[in-house]
Parts: sequence; C-alpha cells; structure tokens
Amino acid sequence: MMEAQKYVWEGAIPLQIHLHESEITSLPPPSPALILAPRIGYLPLLLPLIKPYFSSTLPPGQDTIWFDYKGLPLKWYIPTGVLFDLLCAQPERPWNLTVHFRGYPSNLLIPCEGEESVKWSFINSLKEADYIINGNCKNVMHMSQSDQVELWHSVMDANLEKYMRASSKLKLGTVTTDEADMVGQVKAGKIPVRLYVWSVNEDFEDLEDAPEVDNWDQISYINRPLEIHKEGKHFTLHDALKNLLPEFFGGKSLINDEPCIEEGEDVQKVSSEDAGSSTGAEEGKEIFNQPVESCCNDAEIKLVRIQGIEPKMEIPFSWVVNSLKNPEHFLHICVCVKVPNVNAA
Repeated sequence: MMEAQKYVWEGAIPLQIHLHESEITSLPPPSPALILAPRIGYLPLLLPLIKPYFSSTLPPGQDTIWFDYKGLPLKWYIPTGVLFDLLCAQPERPWNLTVHFRGYPSNLLIPCEGEESVKWSFINSLKEADYIINGNCKNVMHMSQSDQVELWHSVMDANLEKYMRASSKLKLGTVTTDEADMVGQVKAGKIPVRLYVWSVNEDFEDLEDAPEVDNWDQISYINRPLEIHKEGKHFTLHDALKNLLPEFFGGKSLINDEPCIEEGEDVQKVSSEDAGSSTGAEEGKEIFNQPVESCCNDAEIKLVRIQGIEPKMEIPFSWVVNSLKNPEHFLHICVCVKVPNVNAA
C-alpha cells in the first residue's frame, strides 16, 4: 500500500502554460512555461513559478491568477490531477493550459485569494472527511497551529513522509475489510468519496473520440459517503460503484443479493461551528447539490479513472481507498457515462 501511495504523491502532470494573448504587452510574445505540477496539488499554488516567468510582459493591474483549458475556466479547488483525469479523456502531454492574471470570471468561479484560499479549502475538506469517518470534526479542529502548518506544507511540497507524520495525529484510520486487522491499522467504516460524473450523449469506442467537456454543467459533483459493513465478503470497486451510482445500476443487485454498503445520509450535515470559511461553504454547496440524471436502464459507464489509472473493477475497494485517496482523505473518482439522448427522435 505504501508503495502505491508513494507513486500517488510523486505523480506529476507536465504542463505547458500559455499566457492569454490579451495580457501580452511585449514583442515577441513569451514562450510557454513548462512546469511539472503535482497531481495532489492545486493550480493556484503554481503562482510562484509562473508569475516571475511572465511578469515582464503583464499589463499593469492587480493579479488574480486563474486558468482555462480550451476556454473552460478551471475550478481551482479541485486537485490538479482530478482536473486532468476529468477533462482529458485521452491524456494530453504536455497539458496545454492558458493562464490569466486579469479578468477573473467571478460569475463562474468562487473567489480565490491565493494560497490562503487553497489552504482553507483543503482544511474544510479535511473537516468533512473527519466528520464522515468519526461523526465530528474534533480531530481537525483541535490540531495545533504547528501541526496544521506542517500538514499543509507537506501537501504543498508533496512530501509523503512529512504528511504521514502530521496526519497520524488526526486518527482518521485505514480502511480494513478482513476479519483480522493489520497491525497498526485503525478501522474506519465510513469512506469519504467525491464523484465527478461526466455525462455524454455520443457513443465512442476510443478515448481520443470522446466529446470534450466545454461546460461545467456537463459534470455532476457528488459527495456520497459509503459505510462498509464487514460481512466476510470480497468487496470490490465494482460493488462500490453500484452503491455510489445507483442511478446507473437501478434494479441490479449486489453480489449475493445482499447490500454491503449504505449511503451516509447525514454525513453532509456538518455543524456551523465546523463549517470553516465562507469559501468552503460556497464550495460545498456547489459540490453537494448537483444530482445525477437517473436513466439507469440505458446508461453505460464508459470510463472510471482514479489518480490517472483505470483500475479493474474487481480490485478490492479497501486497497483503492487506502492507496489512491488524496491528502484530505477523500477518494476522488472520475466517471464518464453515456446516457440516452432524450431529444433524439
């Protein structure tokens, strides 16, 4: 498991970042910046690398960094690796992004005041995970300032060793489904999961033929915490997806016709004291309240991607969670679903 975590933390996406033409004030125009972006990181944290590169050609004014991909503004609080998995069905390397320092699209993106906004968005997600796993946010709320700083810096630096040291104090546990627990592991039955469901009407066989995401309305964001009940069964990723996305598996029973997971209906009800900053609250509303279109009989899951891989459906779900979750303890799953075209004749 540690080896897989190490690969996740060392994972990086090669970016080729272009300055938007409206912000170029010198000739010749600057060449693109080439950067390796950590998968577990966030795009605004690249500012210290990008700003000096383009500073000589920027127009006067206040800097507010944001990015777009083929004209689609990128949501800064989604981890960079998740954005890449979601928007590039056929992985594009390097990933060509456009950076802006002016004209922040506040009608499309929630405000971002740089590193501090990203940090508190991360901490709020960590509180949500703590609430899902333990029923309260006390572990995160009672972190000392020094521990919180160490944890955040470990994420910024993609330093797994430092992160393991800081996060061990949170007691968020490791998922186990075997009768005999592994030494040093803490049972955690409730799993924080964040789903990104991309619905398409067009069928495709090859990923390079997949239609592009050109509007965030095409993506449903869902928090569906799962509760694993130990029943001596081999619980797989396929089983988990049946429960995470009942809209696409309606009427189809689980293995042995007995449910192993239940939806955590009350998990999203974090108390106001634990809700954190207003940025986190706005982010939560955006993520939680987008239902998936229910069309299970004719829908077809075309792609499932986690941390850049397309895992086999029979893989143990406990391994997926423990090995591929992000530092804020959420498992991010990108799913592409072909749904019937309701407008078709």
